[in-house]
Formats: sequence, C-alpha cells, structure tokens
Amino acid sequence: MGRYFNTTGSCDPRIHYMVDLQERLGEIKTLVDRGEYFTINRARQYGKTTTLSALAQYLKDDYVVISLDFQMMSNADFADEAAFTQSFTALFLEGLDENSGIERIIPQQSLDELTDALLNGRISGLRLLFMHLKKLCGLSAKPLVLIIDEVDSATNNQVFLDFLAQLRAYFLARTRKGSAAFWSVILAGVYDVKNIRRKIRPDEEHKMNSPWNIAADFDVDMSLTQDGILGMLREYEADHHTGMDTEEMAGLLYDYTSGYPYLVSRLCKLMDEKIEMPDADGGKENAWTKQGFLQAVRMILSESNTLFESLITKLADYPELDKMLGELLFLGKTIMYSSTNQAIQLAAMFGFIKNEDGKVVPSNRIFDTLLYNHYLSMDELHDSDLYKASLKDKNQFLAGGRLNMRRILEKFTEHFHELYGNSKEYFVEEEGRRYFLLYLRPIINGIGNYYIESRTRSLGRTDLIVDYRGEQFVVEMKIWRGNEYNIRGESQLSGYLEDYHLSVGYMVSFNFNNKKHVGVQEIMIGNKMLIEAVV
Repeated sequence: MGRYFNTTGSCDPRIHYMVDLQERLGEIKTLVDRGEYFTINRARQYGKTTTLSALAQYLKDDYVVISLDFQMMSNADFADEAAFTQSFTALFLEGLDENSGIERIIPQQSLDELTDALLNGRISGLRLLFMHLKKLCGLSAKPLVLIIDEVDSATNNQVFLDFLAQLRAYFLARTRKGSAAFWSVILAGVYDVKNIRRKIRPDEEHKMNSPWNIAADFDVDMSLTQDGILGMLREYEADHHTGMDTEEMAGLLYDYTSGYPYLVSRLCKLMDEKIEMPDADGGKENAWTKQGFLQAVRMILSESNTLFESLITKLADYPELDKMLGELLFLGKTIMYSSTNQAIQLAAMFGFIKNEDGKVVPSNRIFDTLLYNHYLSMDELHDSDLYKASLKDKNQFLAGGRLNMRRILEKFTEHFHELYGNSKEYFVEEEGRRYFLLYLRPIINGIGNYYIESRTRSLGRTDLIVDYRGEQFVVEMKIWRGNEYNIRGESQLSGYLEDYHLSVGYMVSFNFNNKKHVGVQEIMIGNKMLIEAVV
C-alpha cells in the first residue's frame, strides 16, 4: 500500500506524506543537549505527538528516551500518591523497554529492582518513586530524557502538582550538587502547566502557584512552512504524476492555513481521496487544481471534525473569549496583543488567533471562516427577515453559472433600507457587516467560498474576498465617516484591486446620514470600476 495523508494520530514518514521535520528536531535537540526542562504547548492537532514521536527516534543514539502519554492513565490513577506512583512506574518501565538494548545501558539489577518494587507494591509514594528514578539516572550509561505527552489531562489533580514539585526539586539538586536526575524533561499539551489556573476551579486556589517555574522558553515554530509543504507535495507528485503546479498548491495551502498541520493534511487528504473531478483518463489531475482546492475548502468547512468541535466548545466555556472574537470579526476592532490579557491568552492557546505586529489577528483563513459561519448560524439570525429575504432572492443572482455581485448589492440595499433604515449608527457598527454576510452566505453556500482579508480588518474597513466558480470578487464593507474618508477608501480599494488583478470592485457603505442617497452607483477611478452600495 502506498503512502497517504494522515489526520488521525501520529504521522510516520514511512507510511504518510508529511513535511520534513529535521530542522525542527535539530532546534529541539539543542534544548535537550543543554539539559533544559521545558514545555511544548500548542493547540489541538498541531503536530505535537508527531513531533515527539520523531524526536524520540532523533535522540536515541545519544540518550535513553522514555516517552509516556498521560492519556493512558485514568482518573483513578491520580486518586492519590500510591495509585499514581504505581501507574506511572508501569508506564515508565514500558517506556524503558522501547529502548533497544536497555540492559546494556542500565544495569539489569536496577531494572529488576524497579520491576520487583512495582509488582510487590513497594512504590507507594512519590519520594520512593524518585529514589528509584534517581538511582536509574545515576547508573545509566546514557543521560535519560523524559517526554510526557498530553500532560495537561492531569493538571486537575493535586498529585500531579506534587509530581511536578519533585521534578523541580531534583532538577535544582542536579544543578546545585551534580546529583543524578533526568537530563531533560519535556511536557507537552495544550495548556501550559506553568499556568494551570486555566483548568482549575475557583475553590482550588492552592493549585494556582505552579511548581513548574524552572521551564525554559520553547520558541520553536511548529507550524508548517510553505517550503516544507512544497517538499511534501513534490513527494506526492513523484508517486502520482497528477501534473499539479506544486508551487501554486503549496502557496494556496499556506495562504489558507498559515501552516496549521492538521488543516494542511486534511485539505490534502480531501483532494487526494474525496474530490471527484477526474480528468479524461480518470486520474486526479483536476483535483489538484485551484478549483479542486477551493472545493476541498468548502468540504472541510462543512464537515464535523474533532478539532472544529473542540474550538467551538471553547466559545461556550469561556464567555470572555467569545466576546473578544465577536468584536474582532464583526467590528473590525483593533485589539493590541497582550500576553497578560486572559481572553487573548485563551484565544492564542486554543489556536484562534496569533500575534501579528503587536495586533491580534485570526490565525488562519479556515478558522476565520469557521467562526463567521458559526456566528452566522445562530438561531436568532436565521429568524431574521433579511436572512429569509436572501433565501427567497438567491436564484436571481446567477447568470450562465456566474455570480452577479452587483445584483446582490442592489437587493441587499433594498432589503436593508426597508428593514433597518431608521436604525442608529451603533446598530450598524454592531451588526452591519454581520447582516451583509448573513445575506450573502446562502447565495454562495455549497459552491463559493469567502474569507475576510486580514490586511484590511483593522483599517476602518473590512475587505471580503469571495471565490465563486474560479472567479474572485473583492467587497469592501465600511462605516461612513464623511465624504473625504469615503474618497480615501475608494482609492484604497482601487489599489487593492490591482493586487488581485481585478478591474471591478464592490463597496458596501453603512451610512446613517439623513441626507444620504440610498442605492447602487458606479464610480471610475483610473481604469478601475467601483460599484458602491450605500445603505
């Protein structure tokens, strides 16, 4: 069986198409070589487990690597010290056995002593456990590296905090006295154990001071680069000969995902296995085109997967996160990035946003559109008259398979003025952009894609990019701030059209001046035509 794109569990380059991790592994090994204790915290399905698995193999010539996964431990295993130390020891011994020839590195007598202590229930507390671990570390011919994946699944448990405290104590003793201890410890998860207050209840404030304050900074970029994606596609192309433009496809994948590993792999998997666009010979050439890619984008945004479900669940769990994202998406609000702001911390930790030049921006186009679709699917919006009008109007916006964006603006203007013409400006700032997207979405749903251009989100306007059957439309949505401001906006849009190699652009201006002229008009700026709707 040939290699395939994997989106479930750890990836293996022998059976999966994946980006080369050698550079990343080299950066992490530098931290290990220094004897650092550190955490790897990234959002769900960000390639942590794949990286840790590859890292264990990368380090094996120089170190004894013990890789554990706390998901393999149950709640009962964290009930008290005795239960935890018994379960941890069993996992630890399994991890040791994965090292080929371990009996030649650690004396067999020491291994037998630990096994015997486990089987006879003599490891009943953390102090006894660490006495055995210290002895193993001291006798090993190679330094020991401990890796624990999914470590945040244990952070609600006091015994886990005590375990961290023991690791810290042995680390400090090692640096002060040269005592034996693990050479390096790596803890991986979504939540940073240095900030475990994110997962504890208010009545457990004694857990808020994490003992894991020895951890070194982990600044290794775990997103996939465009060049890395290109290398993966070239390997796929060498096997399948689709004739795809690998550079163009790598650019599309990176532009829409910003290198989020799961999203890259999932889009590739959809094009490889699900897109039904065979060429004349029944091959996959047409699936690996821009049209096939955009179809994969529509598919991923319409499916239910564990990553998306986890993200949306977080909005209900953290109201402050929900509020901040709503302001970012629909108000075009400039939010300065602050690592001390709780909502921003949460959004970054879960993968919703990133820091770009000191400002909060959505982490990628897929998540951005996912959030818009989520908010637009709320029941109160679907009950609105504007949404119902869109469903009724939608068949009149297509001609010869092409989208008539001017007609969409005309009908939106008509309905919006009729329904909300007497509203005040605060309503527009809160809801105007939301209602235009609400009107547009049913029209393009299932055939077209849309996303918000991040470069213009916080410039007093929001540029919506619509892809429909290979044709692109740029629609600027903005609040009316006077004629001079409007002229400047028209000029900006004209320049933006040049970037997209388009001759026609569209504007929706929300204007509640009593003397405004409601309707759609054409404006020529140089060789660009702007079709502007004033509502």
